Amino acid sequence: MSKRALITGVTGQDGSYLAEHLISLGYQVWGLTRGQANPRKDRVSRLIPDLRFVDGDLMDQGSLVSAVNAVQPDEVYNLGAISFVPMSWQQPELVTEVNGTGVLRVLEAIRMVSGLNKPAARAGAAGQIRFYQASSSEMFGKVTQSPQTETTSFHPRSPYGVVKTYGHYITRNYRESYGMYGVSGILFNHESPRRGAEFVTRKISLAVAQIKLGLQTKLSLGNLDAERDWGFAGDYVRAMHLMLQQEEPGDYVVGTGRMHTVRDVARVAFECVGLNWEDYVVIDPGLVRPAEVETLCADSGNARKALGWEPAVDFGGLIRMMVESDLEQARLVREYGSALSGVRW
Repeated sequence: MSKRALITGVTGQDGSYLAEHLISLGYQVWGLTRGQANPRKDRVSRLIPDLRFVDGDLMDQGSLVSAVNAVQPDEVYNLGAISFVPMSWQQPELVTEVNGTGVLRVLEAIRMVSGLNKPAARAGAAGQIRFYQASSSEMFGKVTQSPQTETTSFHPRSPYGVVKTYGHYITRNYRESYGMYGVSGILFNHESPRRGAEFVTRKISLAVAQIKLGLQTKLSLGNLDAERDWGFAGDYVRAMHLMLQQEEPGDYVVGTGRMHTVRDVARVAFECVGLNWEDYVVIDPGLVRPAEVETLCADSGNARKALGWEPAVDFGGLIRMMVESDLEQARLVREYGSALSGVRW
């Protein structure tokens, strides 16, 4: 009998790649979506025909209980979140409700459906629903050591990072309080052609495509010196799945272990189309974060050893993938008109 998985945030970058991966492994997969019309739901359902949907909202406890009860999943992946860090300064209360209290609501839904009112004999007991929480490298913030491991202390530098830290610790607390099989993946920055246009890597790849075709003249960026450990989202969802296949639950750092600056992203992206980035990039001080996270780099040795996980796409390959995808999309829109503009993520 095939396993059943429930994914929150299924219409996002990570959710769509994870759904594809799990279905390829023979899973029956449900994505949690809110009841109202959602254009992203239409896109992901066309992309992944075997994906099923169930109604639910991370801000509504009752709907989550109903969704977990209806699906009866073996595994729950909580990827639903407001993931654009700058928005957490603009709407901190909303981000806290979704990214923080939303984690608690999913855990409570699992606990109630599973009947976990007191500690189980051990986490991972037969028949337990296994839970994955999408933690973030933003929890490290102002880092005390580099690279960062599972034991590096947290010093988040944004409301987003603070709330993700809550989600990380409440997952650990339910593991320790109720014996729930709950793990957190501390994922470093991961990108793809499905990344939202508001994120800096996708902003750059989209602009490069537009500039190459003569549809745009300049690209405005903020802090070019900010360094990140960037990997491919399709690689990282494999690690999520592997975490829930272990006999004992644990938390894992996932990243490439290689740092690059925003300047590097711009340089490589423009090189992909034969242009010099310095001719097109302008600095906009308004795009600099109130409190910047300068350096994030993963030590994913534990994940590589315990899970057998390795990234398959390197930094250069990732940026080329994104630029080529956006260039193809821009050419189609230019040739056939704006009717195709809704195809992109």
